[in-house]
Order: sequence, then C-alpha cells, then structure tokens
Amino acid sequence: MSAKNYVQARAKKIRKFFGLLGPGLTTGAADDDPSGIATYSQTGAQFGYGQLWTAVYMLPFMTAVQEACARIGMVTGKGLTGVIKMHYSKRILYSSVGLVVIANTINIGADIGAMAAAAQLIIPVDIVILMLVFTISILTLEIFTSYRVYSKVLKWLALSLLTYPLTVFIIDQPWKEILKASIVPHFEFSFNFLFIITGVFGTTITPYMFFWQTSQEVEEENERGLIQDGKPKIGWRHIHAMRKDNSIGMVISEFTTWCIILVGGTVLHNAHITDINTAADAAKALEPLVQSFPNSGLVSKFIFAVGIIGLGLLAVPVLSGSASYAVSEALNWNASLNLKFTKARGFYMVIIISTLIGLCMNFIGINPVKALVYTAVLNGVAAVPLLFLIIRISTSECIMGEFKSRWLSKSLLWATFFFMAAASIAMFFTI
Repeated sequence: MSAKNYVQARAKKIRKFFGLLGPGLTTGAADDDPSGIATYSQTGAQFGYGQLWTAVYMLPFMTAVQEACARIGMVTGKGLTGVIKMHYSKRILYSSVGLVVIANTINIGADIGAMAAAAQLIIPVDIVILMLVFTISILTLEIFTSYRVYSKVLKWLALSLLTYPLTVFIIDQPWKEILKASIVPHFEFSFNFLFIITGVFGTTITPYMFFWQTSQEVEEENERGLIQDGKPKIGWRHIHAMRKDNSIGMVISEFTTWCIILVGGTVLHNAHITDINTAADAAKALEPLVQSFPNSGLVSKFIFAVGIIGLGLLAVPVLSGSASYAVSEALNWNASLNLKFTKARGFYMVIIISTLIGLCMNFIGINPVKALVYTAVLNGVAAVPLLFLIIRISTSECIMGEFKSRWLSKSLLWATFFFMAAASIAMFFTI
C-alpha cells in the first residue's frame, strides 16, 4: 500500500470512528455539568480519596442505564414520556414528568448561578447582570440555532475539562493510596458522607440524561430516515453502533469524574480546604497546573471559569430540552430542537419558562455553589422511581420485542436501582 493510500485509509477509519459519536458523547459531556464539577470537587475536598471508588464502580451501572434509555428510544421511536404514556397510567405519566421538570428546573437555576459566579472571577460585573446575559444567550441560541450546530461549538469549550486530567498527572500523587482508594470501597454511616455520595450518584446517573438520550436517539433516527410509518426500521447493527457511542461517552465522563475527585483530594483536602463555598474555592484545585505561570491564581480562575461556563452552556439546553420533551410528549405537542419556533410553540415555551424559573431561583438567597450540590442530591432521590420505570420498559417483550434487556443489562439495572435507593433511604435515616 502506498503512503498516500495508507493515509487515506487511516483518515477514513478516523472519520468512521467520529461518525459513531452522537447522543452518547453529548450526554456524557453534559453529565459533567457545573453541578457535577461542584459535587465531585466537594467530595474530594471533604473526604479526600474516600469516595474515589465511586467513579470506577459507577461506570458499568451508568453505562447500562444510558444504554437502556437509548435502546428504548431507538426501538420505539418515542421519547421516554411517549412510551410511559402509551403503556402506563396517567398518574405514573404525570408523576414522571413532574419529577423531571422539577429536578431539571432547579438544576437549571443552579447552573446559571454557578456560571455567573465563575464568570465573576474574571469579569468584575454584577452577578445579576451576568445571570441575565447567560440566560438570554442560552435561550437565543437554543431557539434560533440548530442544537446540532450549537453543541458542536460547545464541545470545544468542554475540552477545558482536560485541565483536571492534566493536573492529576503533573503533580506528585500517592499512587499506591489512590489505586487502593479506587478499588477498595470506603464507607461511613454518617449523614455528611451519605449526603455527598447520594449527590455523586445523582449527578452521575441523573434524570435529565434518561429523557434527553432517549429523545435524541429518536431525533437521530428521524434525520437518518430510519422511522417509516411511525415505526423505526432498525437492526442489531444500529444497536451495536449506539452501544459504542454510549460506552465512549460514559467512559470519558467517568474518567473525568475520577480526575476531579482526585484533584480535589490532593490539592484541596490535603491543604485543609474541606468545604467549598465559592467558585474561587473550587478554582484553587487547578492552581498546581499553572503554578509556574505569572499570576497563576488568576490563570487557574480563568481556566475554571471557561470550563464551568462552557459546560453550563452545553448542559442548560439539555436540561430545559429534556424537560420540554417530557411535557410535550405528555400533551401531544410537536417536540424537536430542529423545528422552528412557529412549528413547536409549546415545546419552546416550556424551555423558556423552565429556564426563567431557574433564573429566578437565584434570587432567594441560596449560595450558587452550594445549590449545585443540593441539586445533585435531589437528582439522586428523583432518579430512583424513574429507574424502576426504565427497568420495566426495557425488559418488556411487549414494548421492546427482540431488543429487550438481556440478563447482563437487567442485573446492572436492578443493582443500580437498589444501590441508589439504599443511599437515599440511608441518608434520610441519618438526618
């Protein structure tokens, strides 16, 4: 093979690989939103390496849950709400929609507040003005720009998350201790420990990801012309391609989680910073990356701010979009981010209202960084009943046919449900 043909063959393989990446990668990136960064940083600061094992052990469970959600969307050609509506009672339907709308709206508010607090580290502007600027910018882009185009731009901002892996590997680490903490679970039966671990579970396996990925798989099928007469025409090759995309997205997400907890443990906990109250506190985790730079404190704040803002801009549309998909499917409205406003007024009005309510929540006096952790805990509790529904749907032969969950998927899904339920119950028990 000539050098030219070799280069062309390699380029084709690379294009084919990136062509596989879709909703799984976007969902994985959105999972490490400001709420995730704050919760993982607080975990590392408060408990050092004590919860590092969660990032390793949660990977198969997180992957199984998102794979089941994606498969439900691909097989049925409907979002999660549409499937629940068709096969379950109105009480279950409206309870599910209510859970995700409430959790997402609170998450939106926390993310907008955190983005403004992060921006204030480098721009001396009133936080209210910054929140308004972010809210207007997000709504304008989400309503008037194709999310496919919008998300491609924002994925480059999400690369700022690489600062955490870089920090991990440029500072001296007690690797033996870290390896042990990553493999051997550490557990404390105290409210503080259970509160944070519920938050870790809730910001990793979170309700908005269930609804978002299911709906985005349907969007992908519509774009590729796979839905004919309302029924998806798919085979196992489509499922296998989805699983590759899903696995890559979840591995990247959980590796980033591991790095954020590790950096928090090494940089913050070891410096006796055990409680993160402000964005500046969280930004200190990145100072070792730029210690040799002039004004290293300002540089670390800038890198942290870019990461929080970029991921917030990516995550808020996912949060409002998944809430809107849920409401729109329940009420038989047109629902697609690829539709113009005039073609899907109800869908976009839910996005606008949930985002504005989230914005208003920042004016009731809650610390924006603390709000991110509280939101993660709320998601951990809300995810439990929704997981039960996902298990019932994905294992149903009536709904899923030959693509229903097999023994491995069922085992991982039930284990996820019981672990998250146990963490939530134990947390309330220790209050």
